[in-house]
Amino acid sequence: MMVKSSHITAREIWFEKPRQVEVRESQIRSPEPGEVIVSTQYSAVSAGSELLVYRGEAPNDIPLDSTIESLQSDLEYPLRYGYSCVGEVIEVGSRAESSWKGRKVFCFHPHASHFLAKATDLLEIPEAISLRDAIFLPNMETAVNLAQDGKPLFGESVVILGQGVVGLLLSELMSQFPLASLVSFEKERHRSDWSKLAGVNKVFNPDELTDAELSSVSNADLLYEVSGRPEALNLAIKLSGFSSRIVIGSWYGNKASEVQLGSHAHRNRLQLVTSQVSTIEPDLTGRWDKKRRIELVWNMIDKLQPSKFITHLAPISEAPDLYKRLSDKEEKLLQVVFKYDD
Repeated sequence: MMVKSSHITAREIWFEKPRQVEVRESQIRSPEPGEVIVSTQYSAVSAGSELLVYRGEAPNDIPLDSTIESLQSDLEYPLRYGYSCVGEVIEVGSRAESSWKGRKVFCFHPHASHFLAKATDLLEIPEAISLRDAIFLPNMETAVNLAQDGKPLFGESVVILGQGVVGLLLSELMSQFPLASLVSFEKERHRSDWSKLAGVNKVFNPDELTDAELSSVSNADLLYEVSGRPEALNLAIKLSGFSSRIVIGSWYGNKASEVQLGSHAHRNRLQLVTSQVSTIEPDLTGRWDKKRRIELVWNMIDKLQPSKFITHLAPISEAPDLYKRLSDKEEKLLQVVFKYDD
C-alpha cells in the first residue's frame, strides 16, 4: 500500500542516548480518516521527567507514560519524548474532521514542528487562553491532581518541598485555600522570588535551615514532596506531626535514597501517598473523570496565567544546549519553551 506524503517536513527532538540530543527531520504522511496534522507553535520542556530521560535516569522496565499513546513504549534510545505541544490544525483526513481545520489545539505529544495525531487526542484551547498559557496544561493538571490527593482543610499548615514549575503551580493553587500557613523549601535561591509571587508565606533553603526555623514549621498537617530529590522525603518526615499527610508527587526514576522510617515516622502514624496524574484518586472517581478535571485545569490556567513562569523561549535548534543547561541547573532557568516559526 502506498503511503501518500503530505510534503511537510517536520523537525523533531530526539534523545539519541543519555546526554545527547539531536534535531532530526522527517517527512509527514498525509492524514488518514480520523487524523489531522498539527503545526506546532510552542512546546514546553518538563524539567522533571525530561531530564530523567536526558540523563538516562528513567526506569526502562515501564512505559514512559501508560496513558499517552506516543509514550507507551519502554525506554530505549534513540527515542522522542515530551508531552506538551500547542498549535493549529492545518490538514485533516476526511470531511468528518473538517471542523478541526484552523483550530488552536493542545496535544500530549513529543516535541516536533509538525505531527500527525488522532482528532480524538486533541484538546481545543479555550478562546480566552493564550497558547503560551495553554502549554502549562500538563503541569497544571499535575498540580490539581496533587491538591485533590492532599485534601487540604480549612486552617491547616501546608509545606511544599520543591519550587520548580509544578511546585510553583501547586503553591498558587494552595494559596487559594484559607490555610493557617503555606511555606516552601527550595535549594535554588532564584526560585525564592517566584515562590513568593505564587503566594507562599515564607521560603526556606533546606541546606541553611536553623533549629529555630525547623521548629517554627514543624508539625505541618499536609506536606508535598515535588523537588525530584528522594532525600527530601526525610525532611518532610522531620516536618510532619501526628498523622500528617505526605503526598509524593516527584518521579525519581531509577534514583534511590535511604528514607528514614524510624522512630519519628513510626510513632507519628504518617500517611505517605504517592500521586500520579495519569489516574484520579479513587475516592473521587464516582464524580470526577478526566473531562471534568481538564475543565477545572483550563479554569485554573485562565485564572492564574502561568506563562509568567516562562524564562526561556528558544528555537528548537537550541535544544541540545538547553537540555545541558537545565541538567547543569543553570541559575534562573525555570521554564524552557521551544518556539516553531515556519
